[in-house]
Amino acid sequence: MSETTAPAAAPVVAESATARGRRARIALRALQIVLALFYGIASALPKLIGHSSAAEVFDELGWGSTGMYTIGALELAGAVALLIPVLQSVAAIALSGLMAGAFVVSLTAFDGENAATPLILIVPLALIAWARRGSNADLLRLVARRP
Repeated sequence: MSETTAPAAAPVVAESATARGRRARIALRALQIVLALFYGIASALPKLIGHSSAAEVFDELGWGSTGMYTIGALELAGAVALLIPVLQSVAAIALSGLMAGAFVVSLTAFDGENAATPLILIVPLALIAWARRGSNADLLRLVARRP
């Protein structure tokens, strides 16, 4: 190996790591967008417009329209917060908590029907919460700032 080929390999490795990091950030952002669309449109919207399928489930639970609108509002807030950089980690944690509750309700009230769905959704939410954990410090600085 000549001296001219060795130095050329080092920048390629560094450039490759940078490219991988950029691709990972883009993939994570895409995941956040997909989850935000899911929670906002597929999950929150039917509850917030009082769609009959959502109303039936909440009536069966005994939570009525108040529970339905509350859960829908929490899901919509989480969906929006997933897209705001300073809130993205906290949003993922909060939505994970909501999914843990959905899992328990699925097991207890519906005999485990669709119980896997909230568990599956917790996995990408946990990834987002961990990968974006630096935004928690930014949020704490904003909250702690005195006017």
